[in-house]
Amino acid sequence: MLTELHIENFAIIDQLDVTFQPGLVAFTGETGAGKSIIIDAVETLMGGRADANLVRVGAERATVEAVFHLTQPVQTQVQAILEREELLDEPGYVTLGREIRSNGRSVARLNGRSVTASLLREVGEYLIDVHGQSEHLSLLRVNQHLGLLDRYASASQQSELDELLQAYQETYQRLAENKRQVEEIRQAERDAARRSQMLSFQIQEIEGAHLKPGEDAELRDERNRLANAESLTKLAQEALLALDEGTPEAPAATDLLGRVVHALNGLARFDPRQASQHEQAQAAAEGLAELAHNLRAYLEEIEFNPRRLDQVEERLDLINNLKRKYGESIPEILQAGLEAQEELLTITHAAERLQELEAEQAALLEKLAQHGLALSATRRAAAEQLSFAIEHELSDLHMSGARFQVDFQQAADSHGVTLPDGRRVAYHSHGLERVEFLIAPNPGEGFKPLVKIASGGETSRLMLALKNVLAQADHVPTLIFDEIDQGIGGRVGAVIGEKLQRLGQTHQVLCITHLPQLAVFGAQHLHVEKRLEHGRTTTQVRQLEGEARILELAQMLGSITQGSLQSARELVAMAQKS
Repeated sequence: MLTELHIENFAIIDQLDVTFQPGLVAFTGETGAGKSIIIDAVETLMGGRADANLVRVGAERATVEAVFHLTQPVQTQVQAILEREELLDEPGYVTLGREIRSNGRSVARLNGRSVTASLLREVGEYLIDVHGQSEHLSLLRVNQHLGLLDRYASASQQSELDELLQAYQETYQRLAENKRQVEEIRQAERDAARRSQMLSFQIQEIEGAHLKPGEDAELRDERNRLANAESLTKLAQEALLALDEGTPEAPAATDLLGRVVHALNGLARFDPRQASQHEQAQAAAEGLAELAHNLRAYLEEIEFNPRRLDQVEERLDLINNLKRKYGESIPEILQAGLEAQEELLTITHAAERLQELEAEQAALLEKLAQHGLALSATRRAAAEQLSFAIEHELSDLHMSGARFQVDFQQAADSHGVTLPDGRRVAYHSHGLERVEFLIAPNPGEGFKPLVKIASGGETSRLMLALKNVLAQADHVPTLIFDEIDQGIGGRVGAVIGEKLQRLGQTHQVLCITHLPQLAVFGAQHLHVEKRLEHGRTTTQVRQLEGEARILELAQMLGSITQGSLQSARELVAMAQKS
């Protein structure tokens, strides 16, 4: 709900700070005091048109800011948007702001960060409904009527609708997946010849290479040995010469170490404590002998084979060429071959698979029609209850001749579901029809869409009737009613006040009124007045309580007399009992 509103340099408002309470908030004050300007400021805040003419004369910019406390289910919906835009600050609260500059530019803010006006409007639609000018009414958005009807049906203890809708949507999703697969196969069929030829070439190329994982690393090692065979031979021979052959000038290492072993053997015979030294020397000699043996074996393996080198280079070139086409490693190349085989198999058996899917699609369409018809029947029953409840409310609101109707519209579609009468109709994710709320405000008039009904108080009363009946289904937390008492008297005003008070139990309701019989039902009473200060007109708002409220109600009744004061007190007592 709306908790705080700050307005600065907006039209005749110099600076205004208002704190709002839950329930019904009544605004009263003389005509022209600025009540509607406050509503204009809120509408601007919700992403409405930001006109430079709204900036107070002499000021550079106008500012409107509001803080909202979020409760479920609106909290989940709004926070999802904030998380999507990376604007989430304090969970459970959101701050909206709008700045209008005298040069015509405007800045929208969400939680202190600049955003587009469209994003401000997107969030604002979840927070406030302004009833008075039809273009701001959420109930006039036809795409929301089906959801409202469904939520009303659920709130009316028709829990089977939720189950029917779930079953319908599950079938709808399965059908959507089926159609996606059918379209993929048909698209593949259109490209089948070209695609099959390409896949066959890829499979043949990969399989013909007879690749083995790790083969490329082994080939690179072999290429290195073949390319450096001469150097490897020379280095191995140098090592063997020093180890086992020696020269007249430099005896072999094995000979020298043999002498060491012989000497230490003699030493150990005379001094047994040196036996370990002899063992170490003996181990070293054996190690050198093994090293020399391994070097001779390695020399025998080294081959000067230019032909084999060419073969290795050619094989590596083949592997690198396949890597450029199919993947960065041999496993990736092999996987690409498997995928090509699977796709080729799909194309080869496309006709069989398509036949299976089309049979499944026909069964799903039949099942969807059954779920859709059951859903429609439940909705139509709920629509009758909704129409009766709204017409009853309208009668209380001095619109006894008005009639309300939920219009169910089905569209012919040759690819849609088949109904029992043979018609094929379109379907969507929520059912087989579109619904729209229609109204006949006066006897003898035909039903018309809500957007085409008369504006002003009649519209506001109609919206009040709808809001009262749809209180549990409508999730917008804050409702503003402007001109709702236009053209009615005190008796009907009291009825409207009672209904607004009841609506205030589930929503925060802000109402601008000139009727004391209505204002008295407000849990919070705000008086808007216009003052002249330093030659400038300003609007101020103050909360009325106790005797100050009695005086305002008496003034609204006509003039302040003992009689009007007594009547005001009686109105307060009456409202407190309701």
